[in-house]
Amino acid sequence: MAVKLFVGSLSFSIDDDQLKELFVPFGTVVSATIIMDRDTNRSKGFGFVEMSTDDEAQAAIKSLNGQTVGGRAIAVNIAKPKKDFGDRGDRPAYGRDRRY
Repeated sequence: MAVKLFVGSLSFSIDDDQLKELFVPFGTVVSATIIMDRDTNRSKGFGFVEMSTDDEAQAAIKSLNGQTVGGRAIAVNIAKPKKDFGDRGDRPAYGRDRRY
């Protein structure tokens, strides 16, 4: 089962292929994606890498977390599940239901 890793504090110049190459020495990289800002199409400075096994993911975390890549110390850890906000009914309603 693939294990998804969060990779933070990335240089804005790193692309998907460079991110993948960073993790290849630790095992099979299922996917590597830099998250881009949809308005500016510029990197947001973080991404996700899927490794094929938990052992490979742990080896990558142990070796890469805190290492300097592109002039920045990166953070590598297990990705947390994405929160589902559904219809957004559980989020604050800015502008609605205010009491003055």
